[in-house]
Amino acid sequence: MTTTPVSDLDVVRGPLDWDEFAARHWDRRPVLIKAVRPAPFELPEVFAAATLATRPAGPYLLPPNAQFAVGRFQQTEPADWFPRAEDGTFDGYRRRLDGELAAFSAERRYALVVHAFHAFHAGQWERQRAFFEPLWERSGLPLSGAITTLFHGNYEHTPVGVHQDRFATFMFAVEGRKRMRFWRRRPWTEPVTTKLDYRAHLADSFTAEPEPGDLLYWPADYYHVGESVDGRAATSVNVGVPRGEHRAVYDVEDLLLGRSPDATVDPDAALVRLPAATAPLSAPEPPADGALPEALEQTLRVFREYLDPDRMREQVATASLATWSASGLCPAPPPGTPRPLADTTTVRARARVLYEPLGAALLCAANGHVLRSPLTRQQAEPLLHRLAERTPVPVGELLAGLPPTAREDGRRLLETLEGFRALTRDR
Repeated sequence: MTTTPVSDLDVVRGPLDWDEFAARHWDRRPVLIKAVRPAPFELPEVFAAATLATRPAGPYLLPPNAQFAVGRFQQTEPADWFPRAEDGTFDGYRRRLDGELAAFSAERRYALVVHAFHAFHAGQWERQRAFFEPLWERSGLPLSGAITTLFHGNYEHTPVGVHQDRFATFMFAVEGRKRMRFWRRRPWTEPVTTKLDYRAHLADSFTAEPEPGDLLYWPADYYHVGESVDGRAATSVNVGVPRGEHRAVYDVEDLLLGRSPDATVDPDAALVRLPAATAPLSAPEPPADGALPEALEQTLRVFREYLDPDRMREQVATASLATWSASGLCPAPPPGTPRPLADTTTVRARARVLYEPLGAALLCAANGHVLRSPLTRQQAEPLLHRLAERTPVPVGELLAGLPPTAREDGRRLLETLEGFRALTRDR
C-alpha cells in the first residue's frame, strides 16, 4: 500500500488496511483511499433506497429524514421533487428535475439530503455493517449510533456552508465528481457556527476530489464544505461516527420510554416524548420547609411514573441488544413478516443471534431487532448454539431438544428470527 501526503491529506493506493488506518488516520488526519473494494454502496441500490426514504406521508408533508434545497433555499413542500421509482436512475431523476425546476425558478442547482439512509435497504445495510465491523474491533462500537446520510445534487456547495460536525466522517463517492474542502481550524472570527460565503478563506483550505468507488475520511475536528466540481450532479453517502458531545437527554429518554426510531432520523423528536415541566424554575420566594421548587417536583413525579425497576431492566437490555446486534447502525431496516416454518423446512443462520435472560423469559436479538420469547435460557441455548454453526438443519431437528409444550414457542422464535433476516431457508 502506497501513501502519498498532499497537504493535510494522505492519498492511499491499495486495499484498505484497517490496522494502518487506525494507527495513522483515525482521529488524526484525512485520507483519500482509492478504489475501495468491496464497497458497501452500489449505485442502483442507493437510488432504490432514496426513493423509499423520501416517500412523504401526504402530499403536503415533508419526510422528517429528508431535505431538499433549490439554490441556497430549503424547500418546505418539495414532494414532487423527490426521486421516484419510475425515474429509474439518478440520471432519469436529474432529467425530470431539470424540466420541473425550469418551470419553478431560474435556479437549476439543487441538493437532496437523506438522513438515516442505512435504514431503507436491507442488503446495503448488511454490507455497511460488515464493512465497519473491523473498525469497531479496533476503536470500539459507537454506542450512540453511527449515522448514514445521502447527498445528491449539483449544488454550488453544501446547503449549510462551511461547518464542523461532532462526527468523524467516511464519504463514499458513488457517482459523479464532488470536491470536499477542508480547514484544520475555524477559518473565520465572527461569532457564527457556519458560513455560506467563504471565498475570503479559500487560500487557507485544502481539497480532495474522490472519484466513484473512492472513500474519503476526515476527523471530527476539521471544518469542511462540499462543492460541485463542474456543475453536474454527484451522489455520495456519508457515514458519521460520533466523536464529540452526546446529549444525555437522549439516553434518559431511551431508558425511560424505549428507543424511538424517529429520534434517530429526527434528533429533536427525543425532546418531545417526555412531559415538560410547566412551572418556572425560579419562584418569587423560596419554598418553605425545605420543599423543592414546583418545577423539580413535576420532574420527580414524571420519573416516579416511569421508573419501574422491571421495566427499566428490560429497556436497558433491549437497547443494548439492539445496538450490539446492529453494530451501532440504528435504526435497522424494518423486519419482514414472519412466515410459517414446517418441521421439514431446512434453515441456516445468516446473522448472529444475541440473547439475554429476563426473569422467566428470554430476549433475543438479530440485525438490530429484539423479540421477547417465553422460552427459558436453558431451553433456547441448545437451539441457538446449533444455529450458530451456520450449517443447514431441519426445523424439526432444531425443535426436537425442546419439551413438547415449548416446541411451538421455539417455532415462533425461528419464524421471527427469519423475519429479522437472521435465518434463511436452505434451497
